[in-house]
Amino acid sequence: MPLFAFATLLPVALIAFGAIFGGWAGLVALGYMTVIVFGMDRLAARTMENADPEAEFPAAAPLLVGLGIGHLVLLGLCVWAVGGMADLRMAEQVVLGIAGGLVFGQISHPAAHELIHKPSRALRLLGRVIYTTLLAGHHASAHLRVHHTYVASDKDPSSAPLGEGFYRYVLRATRGSFVSAFRAETEMLRRGGKPLWRHPFALYLGGGALCLVLSFAVGGTATLAAYVAMCLYAQLQILMSDYVQHYGLRRKEAADGRLEPVGPQHSWNAPHWFSSALTLNAPRHSDHHVSPVRPYPALQLNKDEMPCLPYPLPVMAVLVMAPPIWRRVMDKRVRKWTPEG
Repeated sequence: MPLFAFATLLPVALIAFGAIFGGWAGLVALGYMTVIVFGMDRLAARTMENADPEAEFPAAAPLLVGLGIGHLVLLGLCVWAVGGMADLRMAEQVVLGIAGGLVFGQISHPAAHELIHKPSRALRLLGRVIYTTLLAGHHASAHLRVHHTYVASDKDPSSAPLGEGFYRYVLRATRGSFVSAFRAETEMLRRGGKPLWRHPFALYLGGGALCLVLSFAVGGTATLAAYVAMCLYAQLQILMSDYVQHYGLRRKEAADGRLEPVGPQHSWNAPHWFSSALTLNAPRHSDHHVSPVRPYPALQLNKDEMPCLPYPLPVMAVLVMAPPIWRRVMDKRVRKWTPEG
C-alpha cells in the first residue's frame, strides 16, 4: 500500500502546489507523469509481486476516498489556475493543464473505476461523481452494465476489434458507450419499477451541466475553456485505456449467441511495477474482469495465461495515436490469443 499511496498522491500534491504558487511544481508533475514513470519502469525492470488474493487491505478504500476528494479539489484548483485566475505565466498554465489532465485520466479514472465496483453506496456515488465532473458520467454505467457483461465481443462498444484504428474507435465507442449505457440503465429502472427521476443519467447530465455553469461563473469563457479542455484530455485517456486493454481479443460465441465466460485471455495486461502502482493496478486487467470485486492491491498477474503488452500501459497509449505502428506492434500478438490463432 505505501507504494500505491506514494505513486498516486505525489503528483496530486505537486499540481496543487503549482496551481497555488506557480513555479517549478507543475513542470515537475508533468515530468513525473511522463519521463519519471517511464524511467522507473525501465530502470527497475521488475514486476510487482502478487499479493495474497484473499487479503482485504483495509487501507485500500481510504486511499480511494482520499484520491476522490483530492480529485474534486485539484480539478477546481486547475480550472481556477489554468483559466487565468491565478498569477501564472502562460507557459505555467499550459504545463499545469497538461499535467492535471494526465492525473485526471491516469489516477482519478482508476480511482473512480475502483469506487464504482465497491459494495458501499456512498463509495459508488463518489466514483460516479468523479466521472461526472470529467463530463463522462455515463462511463460508470457503461462500464458496469455493458462492458463487464459483453467485454471482448462486438456487443461491447469499448472492445476494439482487430484492425480498428484508434481514431475510428473514438468516434464509435464514444457514441456507443453513451447509448448502450442509457438503454441498460433505462431497462433496469423499468424492470425494477422505479421512477424516471432515479435514472443515473440525471446525475451525469445534470451534474455535468452544473460543473459547466460553475466553471463559467469562476472566470468566464477562459475558465470554461480550461475546464472543457482538461475534461476532453482525461476522456481521451479513458478511451485509450479501454482501447489498449481489449484490442483484438474476442470471446467465443455459441450458435445461440451466448458468449463463453470471461477468462484471463480476454484482456491485455502490463507487468511494469511503477506505472501499475500509479494506475492502481489497472494494467492487471484480466484478473479484474475475472474477479471484479477483488481489491486492486490483490489483483493477480500470470504471464503464462494472460496476454501481456510489450511496453507499459502509458507507453502503449501513446502508440495508439500512430495506428500503423500500433498494428505492427500488436496485431501479431493478438493472433496468438484469438480463438482462430
